[in-house]
Amino acid sequence: MVLMRPDPTFYPSPRMAMEGPREELAYVATLSVGDDPRPDALATVDLDPGSGTYGQVVDSLEMPVAGDELHHFGWNVCSAALCPYAPHPHLERRYLVVPGLRSSRMYIIDTKDDPRRPTIAKTIEPEVIAKRTGYSRPHTVHCGPDGIYVSALGAPDGDGPGGVFILDHETFEPLGRWEVDRGPQYLHYDFWWHLGHDTLVSSEWGTPNMIENGLDPQLLTSRQYGHRLHIWDLRRRRHQQVLDLGDAHQLALELRPAHDPTKTHGFVNVTVSVEDLSSSVWTWSRPNGRWAVEKVASIPPEPAETGQLPPALQPFGAVPPLVTDHVLTLDDRLLLVSCWGTGELRATTCPIRSTPGRPAACGSVGSSIGRRTRRRPTAR
Repeated sequence: MVLMRPDPTFYPSPRMAMEGPREELAYVATLSVGDDPRPDALATVDLDPGSGTYGQVVDSLEMPVAGDELHHFGWNVCSAALCPYAPHPHLERRYLVVPGLRSSRMYIIDTKDDPRRPTIAKTIEPEVIAKRTGYSRPHTVHCGPDGIYVSALGAPDGDGPGGVFILDHETFEPLGRWEVDRGPQYLHYDFWWHLGHDTLVSSEWGTPNMIENGLDPQLLTSRQYGHRLHIWDLRRRRHQQVLDLGDAHQLALELRPAHDPTKTHGFVNVTVSVEDLSSSVWTWSRPNGRWAVEKVASIPPEPAETGQLPPALQPFGAVPPLVTDHVLTLDDRLLLVSCWGTGELRATTCPIRSTPGRPAACGSVGSSIGRRTRRRPTAR
C-alpha cells in the first residue's frame, strides 16, 4: 500500500517555511534582446555553498522557438494545496509553469528526474489559450487551492480586458476564464490573495497594444495607464470594490500581501507619478470591514544633466526611479524595492502595528526609502 503524504515542501505556516531547509537550486529566466536570434532560456543556478559550482549557472534550457519573452513563472503547486476547502495534498512541487509574455505560449518544465537539468514536459500554444480563455499575454503564475491561476494582460487582438485564467493542476489544460463578474475591471497586471479571507486583489498596467512597443508618452501624460486596485470575492469570482490611487500615479504593478494568514494588508508599487517622476509604495488593508489604500512611502527622482536625458525627461531635469518590483520578506518585516530607472535596490523595515490588519508605514509619507545597494542595470 502506498501512503499518500503531502509534499514535504508544503508548509502550513510561514514560520515553518522559514525553519525549513534552504533551496539548493534557483531557476532564472534569461531573455534574448534586440537582434539576438537565440531563444529565451531557463538557467539553473547552484545555491549550495558546499558545492564546487556554488553560485554558477550549471545548465541552460533553451526554449524551442525565439521571441517568447519569458516572464513571472511559478510552481505547479505549493502550500496552497493544503487549503481545507480545495485540498490537493497528493500533488508534488515538480513542474515550473513558465509563460511567454509576448508569444502567449506557455511551457511546463519538469524538474524531478534531474533538478539541475530540467526538461520541457508540455507546451501550451497561444491558440489554445485564446480559444479556451479569451485571453493572451500570460504574465504571472500562482499555484492556487483549486487550480493554477495565470494572469493575462489582454485579449488575443491586443486590446482588453485582461484578467485571470485557470490551468488544471494535473493535466495543465486551460480550464477557462476565472472571472464570473468583472464589474468595472478592464486593465490588468498582477493578482494575489488572502486565502483565509476569501479575497483576491488585482492591479493594473495596460493592454498589450498599450505596452508592447514601449510605454507611449502620450498615454502616460494623459494618465491612461493603470492606477487602481480591484478587490474580488475569491470563491465566488466576483468583483467587489475599486481602490483608486489617483490617475497621477501611473502603473500600479506588483502585489505583495502579508504572509501572515491572519492579516489583511499588503503592498503595491507605483512606477511613476506624472506630476514629479517619483515612485511610491502603497498599502491596502481592511481597517473597518471595508478595503482601503494609502501611500506609505515615496522615492524621489535623481537630478541629472539635461543633455543626458531623453526629451520626455528634460523638463524635469531628473531620472525617475521607476520602481518595477518589490519583495516582502517571509517574516513581513522587510520590503526590498527594485528601482529600475536608477539601478538601485532599496529597503525599509515594515513592522506591524498592534491594530489588526494594519501595517505600519514604511517611513513617513513622502520620505525616501533607505538605500541599501546600487547597481546600474545591464542587458544580457
